[in-house]
Amino acid sequence: MKIGKISESVLKRSILKQVNVRREEVLLGAGVGEDCAAMQLKPDEVFTFSTDPITGTTKDIGGLAIHITANDLATSGAQPVAVLLSVLLPPSVDEEEIRTVMSQVERACQELNIQVIGGHTEVTAAVNQIVLTVTGIGKVKRDHLIATGGARPGQDLVVTKWVGVEGTSIIAKECEQMLKCRFPEEFVETAKGFDQYLSVVPEAEIAAACGASAMHDVTEGGIFGALWELGEASDLGLEVDLKKLPIRQETVEICNYLDLNPYALISSGSLLIATDHGSQLVSELDKAGISAAVVGHTTDGNGRVVRNEEDTRYLEPPKTDELYKIYDREGNEDK
Repeated sequence: MKIGKISESVLKRSILKQVNVRREEVLLGAGVGEDCAAMQLKPDEVFTFSTDPITGTTKDIGGLAIHITANDLATSGAQPVAVLLSVLLPPSVDEEEIRTVMSQVERACQELNIQVIGGHTEVTAAVNQIVLTVTGIGKVKRDHLIATGGARPGQDLVVTKWVGVEGTSIIAKECEQMLKCRFPEEFVETAKGFDQYLSVVPEAEIAAACGASAMHDVTEGGIFGALWELGEASDLGLEVDLKKLPIRQETVEICNYLDLNPYALISSGSLLIATDHGSQLVSELDKAGISAAVVGHTTDGNGRVVRNEEDTRYLEPPKTDELYKIYDREGNEDK
């Protein structure tokens, strides 16, 4: 495609035509020539905002982008309402690829009842693959707003589903053929399917209703990074039992094979929660078919400690996610 804004005809048939979810809060939404969107909330509601780019994968980039942003909004106790999209496209892109990405976006929006209310789409030589940035807008009752920094000393730490599920799914898709030379096809297909677990919106809603004081979506840096960030935001310490962190066998084996640390692997789909009543929350999540475990507790000190029987690890600020080692390795192999 030619560099610059995409044509109006492509905009209409391959982008706007894909956008079908409508929310009553939206007064002015996406359309040709519209520079702004407008929304109206009730007097006791507040907006929450989040923005994220997707650069670590090209597989189902549209669905992944929506789920990650919706997860961030949900951790504040908010209901995701709408998104704005910024889509940067390389000149090599064709219209079918654009339509595919927008179909992925709309499918995720349908699942979560989110409306695309605007954005920008441009072909530029500044990128060599599609870069999709999503700005999400949510709403929450003013007195129900939850912050990552809301944890208090002596609270239980709960982790939902399994750590590393997002990274495992991405690796299984990006390195599918290589993994099938090592593992059975069914094993790899199961790992690829972990993307079905990416949303934490349902568990965040349950946790908020159960009085969670802090929530954090486990994204880049994995569970070790999320634990550090929750402790840093709340200005407290924590102690976690490594053996209690829930993890799938597929994640363990793939990470062992590729020499990756699964606890520092991007983990959207897993939610870290601080609460006064961890066992009660785990029970409520179980009733909804969502697995979870109490993995440790917060402390009034500064140490952020992970124990594995007699071994003790002190957490550090998160570094580059383990996922990027895959791309570094591929780049070196191509040289």
